[in-house]
Amino acid sequence: MNYHLSIVIKRLLFRFSIVCALFSLVSVAGAQDGKAIFNAKCAACHNVFKNSTGPALGGMEERGPWSDRKKLYAWIHNPAAFMANDPYTQGLKDSHNGILMPGFADLTEADIDAVVDYVNTTFAAGPGGGAKAAPGGAIAPEPHTDNTLLYGILTVVLAIIALILMQVNSNLKKVAEERETAGSVPFYRNKTNITLGIIVLFLVGGYYTIQGAVGLGRYQNYEPEQPIFYSHKVHAGINQISCLYCHGGVQEGKSANIPSVNVCMNCHMAINEYTKGPQLYRPDGSEVNGTEEIGKLYSYAGWDPDKRQYTGEGKPIEWTRIHNLPDHVYFNHSQHVVVGQQQCQTCHGNITEMDEVHQFTDLSMGWCVNCHRTTKVQFTENKFYSIYEKFHDDIKNKKIDSVTVEMIGGIECQKCHY
Repeated sequence: MNYHLSIVIKRLLFRFSIVCALFSLVSVAGAQDGKAIFNAKCAACHNVFKNSTGPALGGMEERGPWSDRKKLYAWIHNPAAFMANDPYTQGLKDSHNGILMPGFADLTEADIDAVVDYVNTTFAAGPGGGAKAAPGGAIAPEPHTDNTLLYGILTVVLAIIALILMQVNSNLKKVAEERETAGSVPFYRNKTNITLGIIVLFLVGGYYTIQGAVGLGRYQNYEPEQPIFYSHKVHAGINQISCLYCHGGVQEGKSANIPSVNVCMNCHMAINEYTKGPQLYRPDGSEVNGTEEIGKLYSYAGWDPDKRQYTGEGKPIEWTRIHNLPDHVYFNHSQHVVVGQQQCQTCHGNITEMDEVHQFTDLSMGWCVNCHRTTKVQFTENKFYSIYEKFHDDIKNKKIDSVTVEMIGGIECQKCHY
């Protein structure tokens, strides 16, 4: 009986190793799809063969420091930090109208390698052998992707799993027959216990796999270190400066916009020391010298506090973006703030209690949809909603007491997705 079980276990482990290998091939193929990553992350600003918003990427490893992949990883993950000590990328920024590439901290080294391999292959094939260029120089995505190989691999994997399950069933029957003739079966050989163990492993593994997939691309609590330690707690909280003073676009357009250096200097021409506020601390617990941070502002603005005049040597502050929705998501600040009467804290948290800002929510689709399901609209006092006669009649007849965003189509796909 022990010899028989040993043979069974060896067979199962062999088949399981085949399944793991095939799943690994599928995972690698998906993770290193350089073309898809290029089209999603790079094509808006880069072309393989010619300069666009950014430089042409063909032959990149023969230019500057990019022959060293570690430096390329550092540049893509945090361009501002890398450029601070690299003359080559400083020259790139100057030659492209001072535009700095945004960082892509979500890309793994394997993703970046896949993009470089795709660029090298396309560049070697020449302009006529790669993907077609879209208007504006971006690489147009293929209208259709052939997934035959992927489907074939998955079919083989499922077939092997079916064969393994059939073999397990057969072997369990044999073990049960031997048990009847050889006495009681140990706990770890009991077919019921084995089945329950497999089910538990499947459920636990599936749960963590799904949770990991759902969390991809979400950056809740993301708090990068900024060029200047700007405390919203001091400015918007203690000094009660209105959010609209710095973020004027929030009521007028899609984006709230980041204030220019001139807006900061409206106050800090006169305020050149930090002496009356509370002690400031970084997330790691180290103290912040507020006066030194004001000095950094003067350096960016090109302001001489002693002569009280501009020197003409200013430069923009390279803030690190925190809140960033996917490209296929439409969000309009003015629609939510003016029409929806939403407060900044709804999405950004208690901003008046934050020093350096962090991402308060995960900004997932589920979070937005739940808000639309519970948020009431100003229905009776808004002429735009006069066309909804049924809802007006229901309110008048007291069938309903309010109208939510969901009821007027607020969770329809095309409302938020292009």
